[in-house]
Amino acid sequence: MATHTLLDTAGAVEQLRAGHVIAYPTEAVFGLGCDPGNESAVRKLLALKGRQESAGLVLIASDFSQLQPWVSTPDSSLTQQAMQTWPGPVTWLFPRATAVPDYVAGDHDSIAVRITAHEPSRALCEAFGSALISSSANHSAAKPARNAAEVEGYFGHYIKGILAGPLGGAKNPSEIRDLMSGSIIRQG
Repeated sequence: MATHTLLDTAGAVEQLRAGHVIAYPTEAVFGLGCDPGNESAVRKLLALKGRQESAGLVLIASDFSQLQPWVSTPDSSLTQQAMQTWPGPVTWLFPRATAVPDYVAGDHDSIAVRITAHEPSRALCEAFGSALISSSANHSAAKPARNAAEVEGYFGHYIKGILAGPLGGAKNPSEIRDLMSGSIIRQG
């Protein structure tokens, strides 16, 4: 089994800017990430996971300004509802901005977004200067990777490195809530 270089934040940003897929720790599991504005990178990530484009992907950010190009902001009281849970492990389905490509949002009128409180993920978004795709590091039929060795076992040389850092300690992936209806789509 090949061993990936553990990347520091600067190395991870370099790989993201070059259009590559990397793995990084999140609140509960390792995630696969790439630049959501790079169609080739997003399609590579979808192929690695065996995930249909129609399903859509989650974006994480270090602050709301990084999400603004991707969301259509409803009235301020609804946005404030999401902001009360951020930064934190709650993913919200916001109405998607008109320019958001289907390869990111899938067949949905909404887009899944989260402002993460997990420090390595936050630092990565800050250094990259933008939101990132965040999808659990596993093939769609497998359990999410909880350590670098599992990431390596799943993806071998198909990714360009793993950001060094600990998981955030959560036992389950983030809760998903619909902003417009208030419904909980997935328990956290």
